[in-house]
Amino acid sequence: MEDRQENSRVRESRALIWDVARKSGVSISTVSRVLNGRPDVSVATRDKVLAHVRDLGYNSHRHTHTIVRAPLQRVGVSIPNEEHFMGMLHGITDALNKQKAQLSFCSRSSCGPERTLLERLQADGADAALLVLPKESDEELLELCHAGFPFVVIDPRTPLSDDIPTVTAANIGGARAATKHLLSLGHRRIGLLVGDARWCMSIDRLAGYQAVMFATGLPHDPALIRESDFTLEGGYQAAMELLSLPERPTAIFAFSDDMAVGVLHAALELGLSVPRDLSVVGFDDARFASFVTPALTTVHQPRYELGYTGVDVLFRNRAEARLDAIHTSLSTRLVVRHSTGPCPESF
Repeated sequence: MEDRQENSRVRESRALIWDVARKSGVSISTVSRVLNGRPDVSVATRDKVLAHVRDLGYNSHRHTHTIVRAPLQRVGVSIPNEEHFMGMLHGITDALNKQKAQLSFCSRSSCGPERTLLERLQADGADAALLVLPKESDEELLELCHAGFPFVVIDPRTPLSDDIPTVTAANIGGARAATKHLLSLGHRRIGLLVGDARWCMSIDRLAGYQAVMFATGLPHDPALIRESDFTLEGGYQAAMELLSLPERPTAIFAFSDDMAVGVLHAALELGLSVPRDLSVVGFDDARFASFVTPALTTVHQPRYELGYTGVDVLFRNRAEARLDAIHTSLSTRLVVRHSTGPCPESF
């Protein structure tokens, strides 16, 4: 009975701060800054927020103490492909074990697509969640905030509200490193397989590539860009198109290792030697990257650390009663193997 009453008070307190934000016409993080006495809020905004706080009877100290007294016990994980994200799951599991919390999986297939995100997460008793590449819209995720349900998004598909905490890899930096590597080898016609162009990771990786090309004064040829679906088959089809151009690229930078392997298959089918005739770079550093032939040069994503940090952010926000969204970006690094080499002098 006490647990149910405690959980009810938590939801009530979180809903109250959402109501304050909505009535004041500001973000949840702005309300939090006002309640915490932060100086980076205008006088007019502060007065407006505090007026609604008084009207709604909100007590920031009660809210803070309630959060501290209600530890998270069962964290739901929504993840698109458990096998592909095994390294991330290891990080999540290790971090949850440290927090003495349980893990439960939640997916559309197991809980039914007609149910709301909150219903699916709570179906197995979860009181918090890690959402990996969630398909839900920004509005659906904000509904979790409205309901007072703690969560962190790892690798958002599309841009999200500043009020939603996220943990991502440094995609721009990784793409910059890959592009600089190919340029250092003499490549100038670099084909790109961008995956889904609407995804944040594709947007950031394309931005990293474009930044390096712009900084070096090299032309950016849109004809060398293909959108695919991050799969081996998609990479193969897109590579066949690029390698069939009258002036084919001398290197291809694929925004996933799966697509990069598809490029290797296309090159083999066309009689091209990698890296003598074509250099190939991937992104992810999947487990198979060092076992394909030739071993794949790729950008290492810290999958384990993404999972571990996601749990850390979730519990740190909860323990410190902070409502300011935390956006964490973890560094990537280029791993040079055997699929890249000097640009061929002629075709």
